[in-house]
Amino acid sequence: MSEDNSTTTSTGRVAAFFDLDKTLIAKSSTLAFSRPFFDEGLLNRRAVLKSSYAQFLFLISGADRDQMDRMRTYLTAMCAGWDVEQIKSIVGETLHDIVTPLVFAEAADLIAEHTALGHDIVVVSASGEEVVQPIAKALGATHSAATRMCIEDGKYTGELEFYCFGEGKVEAINRLAAEHGYDLEHCHAYSDSSTDLPMLEAVGHPTAVNPDRLLRKSAAAHGWPVLTFTDAVAINSRHLTPGPSTLAAGAAAGVGAVAAGALAYRLLRRRP
Repeated sequence: MSEDNSTTTSTGRVAAFFDLDKTLIAKSSTLAFSRPFFDEGLLNRRAVLKSSYAQFLFLISGADRDQMDRMRTYLTAMCAGWDVEQIKSIVGETLHDIVTPLVFAEAADLIAEHTALGHDIVVVSASGEEVVQPIAKALGATHSAATRMCIEDGKYTGELEFYCFGEGKVEAINRLAAEHGYDLEHCHAYSDSSTDLPMLEAVGHPTAVNPDRLLRKSAAAHGWPVLTFTDAVAINSRHLTPGPSTLAAGAAAGVGAVAAGALAYRLLRRRP
């Protein structure tokens, strides 16, 4: 960790901002609800086949800004008309038994280190709120920021209220800093993706974790630390299992990102 161990500075508190996928957890959080979403008929076979390749590439090598924008546009439109209460029910019923992601042990240790220093833990992800909030709570995060979809008459409209990606993450971080008095110059940020360069550049102590090629190059140019996380452990093995209130936290919005997991489900099951 960078040299800044104080809980507060002369101007504000210290927070550690974490990307989620491939930074805190060893897989895409969008895969969390693959099986229940598909089984509930929210996605048909045609949608699975049409989008599975793009999602598979993301899991293997990540996605650049243009790919993420194309995926966002397609997925949000596909989710139009989904019933919010149905999504909440699926999330609440399956989170603990099916969704429990694998957390990098090194990430869990880093969270514990920041927490011991009195730093707030903030998960910032382009995935939907319905995924990010429960996982963040399970990881012991203080706050989270995620993508939100618009809702009208109890259904998702297919439009985004807030896209927590790229500069959107900086917007979310600035809002949280204003609300909670974070001194960003003394804060930390961790990510694996070059699409998160704006977030990393927004704080005084950025760190690349399992970086893609472009982020590794940028980290070298800026002299940023680079960490490699490889040891994945189940959440509950670190006593981070979410409680009943977390399981009920459900989806208020942001279903678009979650849907990508269901789109890849059949493809990944059939791989030898």
